[in-house]
Amino acid sequence: MSTFHTIKALKEGNTSVFRELFNEYHRKVYLYVLSKTNSQYIAEETTQITFIKLWNYREQLNESDQVGKLLFHMARATCIDLFRKDAVRERVLKLEKPAENEAWYGNDTVEVKELQQRIKHAVGNMPPVRRRVFELSRYEFKSYKEIAALLSLSVKTVENHMALAIKHLRKSLMLLVLLFLR
Repeated sequence: MSTFHTIKALKEGNTSVFRELFNEYHRKVYLYVLSKTNSQYIAEETTQITFIKLWNYREQLNESDQVGKLLFHMARATCIDLFRKDAVRERVLKLEKPAENEAWYGNDTVEVKELQQRIKHAVGNMPPVRRRVFELSRYEFKSYKEIAALLSLSVKTVENHMALAIKHLRKSLMLLVLLFLR
């Protein structure tokens, strides 16, 4: 079957074509990611997510795309997303464990807790959709595209909500910074 017909069938929801693509490319994508990361776990996760995305976004595919190139591009982007989310998750975990970091902060743990409380309060004061977009992005580590799909919004709307949420947080936290400087 030609690439055009393969993608056309995939867009129409043909599960047997998807199964054929999975059987043909699963190991190739896995080995590609494994060669880049040297991590079986990341290679497995990335490969699985890549094929899930292929199926979930099949209707947006272009018939002129080459399936192999498309899958490797998706795998690369997915792998980068996983690393980025992991880095963000690590930073958040460090902030959420002030007792473990007490040696670093010393007497500043009170200030850290107050800052966390202020952030929580500022997020709570956001309009419901903006708050949900922010929480999905920063606490659940979802991409803008994933958030848009979950909330039935456009990616641009999600970007706008995030920009306004961050602006709101800066404004709220700036008052706290000014109080500490006095």
